[in-house]
Amino acid sequence: VQLQASGGGLVQAGGSLRLSCAASGRTFSSYDMGWFRQAPGKEREFVAAISWSGVSTYYGDSVKGRFTISRENAKNTVYLQMHSLKPEDTAVYYCAADGPPRGSSWRASWKYDYWGQGTLVTVSS
Repeated sequence: VQLQASGGGLVQAGGSLRLSCAASGRTFSSYDMGWFRQAPGKEREFVAAISWSGVSTYYGDSVKGRFTISRENAKNTVYLQMHSLKPEDTAVYYCAADGPPRGSSWRASWKYDYWGQGTLVTVSS
């Protein structure tokens, strides 16, 4: 599967953005999806994940209550709605996919088999 992330940009602190990740292929609905981010000089960090069915969602502690992950299987797209953005949210955001057999370590980057190219989010203070 190929992933294409979009929606990044420059936003002021306190603002909102919605990232999208479009997937190719007809088996998108069988993939768990995740969002990770990487700031300059820092390790890649888990942001959010959603199960293939959309029933289960998971969030990193730093974004819980501010970010929401969702998916539209009919459109082969996963979203990351971000509110109350902070300068420390500045990073390149990557979407990732884990197909069958799916692992259960939602926060681990090694769970995911496919990665998009990333979209840059910059939050100004």
